[in-house]
Amino acid sequence: MGETNQITETYGRTVYQLAGHGKRNFAVLMEAFQAVDDSFEGDRYGTGKVIEDFQDKMAKLTGKEAAVFFPSGTMAQQIALRIWCDEKRLKKVAYHPLSHLEIHEQDGLKELHGIHPVLLADKDRVIELEDITGMEEEVACVLLELPQREIGGQLPSFETLVKISEYCRDKGIRLHLDGARLLEILPYYEKTAAEVCVLFDSVYISVYKGIGGITGAVLAGTEEFMAESKVWKRRHGGDLFSLYPYIVTADYYYEQRAGKMGEYYEAAKELAELFNAGEGVSTVPETPVSNMFHLYFSKSKEQMIAILAEVHEETGVGVVHYLNEVDDQTSSYEMTLGDLYSAIPKERVTQAIQLLNEKMQRAK
Repeated sequence: MGETNQITETYGRTVYQLAGHGKRNFAVLMEAFQAVDDSFEGDRYGTGKVIEDFQDKMAKLTGKEAAVFFPSGTMAQQIALRIWCDEKRLKKVAYHPLSHLEIHEQDGLKELHGIHPVLLADKDRVIELEDITGMEEEVACVLLELPQREIGGQLPSFETLVKISEYCRDKGIRLHLDGARLLEILPYYEKTAAEVCVLFDSVYISVYKGIGGITGAVLAGTEEFMAESKVWKRRHGGDLFSLYPYIVTADYYYEQRAGKMGEYYEAAKELAELFNAGEGVSTVPETPVSNMFHLYFSKSKEQMIAILAEVHEETGVGVVHYLNEVDDQTSSYEMTLGDLYSAIPKERVTQAIQLLNEKMQRAK
């Protein structure tokens, strides 16, 4: 714990940080609410202008008939899969072995809904068409996560998505998009959100990840699907008395950042190239396909905490604020680029990575 605190503390003292939009504190809420006029009225149990206007905006964004705001993506996605399973009277869905539903939700899909997963593809690669056409079990729905977060934010080709969509529709299999980071992948695909979402029967988007709101999620689909999702939202306890603090911040930061995803993507490619040119540092993927990539260091977590703490102190540039232990000789970090990167003078970024490279070489 002391080692972890060391890197967190030195990161907190830096003048610049490579990743993210900045501290997630009260200022995030205050900035958004300063843009709200005196006539503003909050929502009440999922109804009211503030929530309905935002839901309409998200429906238009995705090209779907309707959208519903949920307190969490976990709730939204479990409900989406439950609806598709009930439709087919089949409690099986297919997704990646490292899907959020499989590794971060305490078996919620199984325990709450009795739905069982069919795991597709090897855990270190994205799902391809052959993984779906080769399924030996019948499923009600296939879930695709774009990008696949746990393997560095990798993506299948858009052509592959089209083929998967066509196959699923031909076979009567529903296709759901875990698009928590949907906006972030659009620059790589060179598509609009609606052009991606038309391939899917239902779509989930996070409003706090790349957008940077407080919390919450949007689920989009047909009018009939969304009406049923509202029933399940009530059953899950998701109809809170008021959700407007989350919606106001989601809408505000959506308007601030949706148009910057291309900038964040270019920054990620630039930064990944700098890291890959150094000693004992690599990225997955080597060339990012969104504003996210995973950093891998060829040193133990203990060694890297000491090295990175020194880089923070000597350059004033925060490289990472935590480290994951991969094994005894490797550690990693998930890098996501946002507003902060563009505020750093280029020479300071170069200085920090050069110093990191020098320290890695000396630590052999």
